[in-house]
Amino acid sequence: MMPSIIKNYMNKKKIIKKEKKAVDWQKYLNRQLRDQSVRKYYDEYGKQLEIAYQILQLRKKQKMSQTELARRLKTKQSNVARMEAGQQNFTTDTLQKVADIFKRQLKVEFVK
Repeated sequence: MMPSIIKNYMNKKKIIKKEKKAVDWQKYLNRQLRDQSVRKYYDEYGKQLEIAYQILQLRKKQKMSQTELARRLKTKQSNVARMEAGQQNFTTDTLQKVADIFKRQLKVEFVK
């Protein structure tokens, strides 16, 4: 069974509270990570979800559709939807293309 944080992320409408107030993602994540089952799942898929969320936010900030992003990436809209849902692993090549589209620098680092 999938933890609630993942269900909420995959169904983006649930990230908005009933008062239609946007949820601070980091605060929400920190609360959810107190649950050990969520933490276990997050440890396995968390970075992928963080990247997915960043791509979604960049696209929305630019008021770009998934179809337009897909066209620029030379892929299908369904692939962009999977990317944003955290259901796809990212190659550095794909991440670099996304960074270029949004005029951002891609930074990958290994930290201790």
